[in-house]
Amino acid sequence: MTPAWPARLSPNASAVLAGLQPEVQEMVRDVLDIASRQPWGWSQWDPTDPEGQDLRRADVGPLTVVYFINEPRTYLYVLDIVWAG
Repeated sequence: MTPAWPARLSPNASAVLAGLQPEVQEMVRDVLDIASRQPWGWSQWDPTDPEGQDLRRADVGPLTVVYFINEPRTYLYVLDIVWAG
């Protein structure tokens, strides 16, 4: 089993998360849990960018979490959270 990668939130992502309803916050945690077990399993943010393989987006319904896979330090850095619900 692959160890989970912890997620760190940018100040912007942290502020967005704090303003969401508790059930949406739980959804964000679930998405990040999945992403931490399989970081490259979500779509690349911009598939036309040959150097952007580490910038990913996790989309689940009206929720999008944009994160960067920081390989040298083995954590996910969450850049933004978008809730369109």
